Amino acid sequence: MSMRKTLALAVSAAVMSTAATAGGHLPFSKDDTRFSWDSLTPFESMDLSGQEIRFDGPWISGDEENLRNVLAYFEQATGAKVQYNGSNDFEQLVLVDMKAGNSPNLAAWPQPGTVAELAAQGELVALRDSVSDAVLNSYSAGQSWADLGTYAGPSGADDMYGLAYNVNLKSLVWYVPENFEEAGYEIPQTMEELISLTDQIVDDGGTPWCIGLESGGATGWPATDWIEDIMLRTQPKSVYDQWVSNEIPFNDPRIVNAIETFGFFALNDDYVDGTADSLASIFFGDSPNGMFTSPAKCYMHRQASFIPAFFDEAYKDKVGTDVDFFYFPAYAGKDLGKPVLGGGTLITMMNESEAAHVFMDYLTSPIAHEIWMAGNGFLTPHSGANLEAYSSDVLRKQGEIFLNATTFGFDASDLMPGAVGAGSFWTGMVDYTNGKSAQQVADEIQASWDAIK
Repeated sequence: MSMRKTLALAVSAAVMSTAATAGGHLPFSKDDTRFSWDSLTPFESMDLSGQEIRFDGPWISGDEENLRNVLAYFEQATGAKVQYNGSNDFEQLVLVDMKAGNSPNLAAWPQPGTVAELAAQGELVALRDSVSDAVLNSYSAGQSWADLGTYAGPSGADDMYGLAYNVNLKSLVWYVPENFEEAGYEIPQTMEELISLTDQIVDDGGTPWCIGLESGGATGWPATDWIEDIMLRTQPKSVYDQWVSNEIPFNDPRIVNAIETFGFFALNDDYVDGTADSLASIFFGDSPNGMFTSPAKCYMHRQASFIPAFFDEAYKDKVGTDVDFFYFPAYAGKDLGKPVLGGGTLITMMNESEAAHVFMDYLTSPIAHEIWMAGNGFLTPHSGANLEAYSSDVLRKQGEIFLNATTFGFDASDLMPGAVGAGSFWTGMVDYTNGKSAQQVADEIQASWDAIK
């Protein structure tokens, strides 16, 4: 889930970890063949003793522990020390430090829009070509990831300022295998098959989709993820990017078509648990639980990789067995590859040092991904990282979806200005499920864009 959505949901209170060097340990020996130890070798030949890197980011608790293990291997290899400061409020704290002339060497941002603003203001250091080359050559759909971190600097020239590290996956459909087996349904491999299955379930007297849009002040955001996934499956990535930046207006026919495609799944009372006009009052975290009743109230739920945290207690620890997921498929009839929607963090350099540049190179190495993969809460598109390093079959299967992706699209609503992405886009989706036409909703969202230009 994006930082903006997380804050809106008030998932957790702000906590600032005590500033300290990495403090992680070396939990894996070089006899463990899951890890690409050879990718650590170049750093072991470097002597960065006495150099310290300050690294600020959003990871706390278990995530921080996993990160500190990643940092510990770098420290052992190079002799450098990494002071990591983790906080849910880190973004505000970093900006305060920046204004005081005390920026960290490195900072990890969940919002690419912030990275774009800081790059234009001259507050970021362009990353070395070795980083961009590694992304292009080692990340699946590498061009998409390189583009995600590339922004105009103060001179107007584009440079790579952000490295994607620790990403999340949204293009998933959750289901209960036993329900599918009893009904004789198979996992759809294409969007055409998913549409056919949706119709088939209704013909058989069932309800295909569990959908809920209620999320307090962020109500409507689950529908924006649907639109984003559909845009990536109906239009080239270049059109998606132009839509995000409003180079193509929101009320363009291609965007209206995406909204209406979502409407196929959501606006027919026979196709959703409840009714179309009740979706905005169904808490998004409760909506998948309709899959777990007997008989099932609904068969499928499209949602990101975090949703098991909201499952019925009996199913939270049964992912991969009693409840599973499949890739939200692409159209066979369109030549658009296998796109994936998601989010993640971009690591940037704010205060340049040789050790900081070396550390950024380290983060592009397979070992820097595998160490966290062996923990939890980490996915990567790095094609050089060994899938066997993942700590569970569930994470490995999600990692494979990233590796099979031909295009990556970052959550569009998080890239748009807040008044649109976390404003009119969210509310527009609620209006759509409550009866407004796709065209009217798109016109009103475009009007909100025009108002801030």
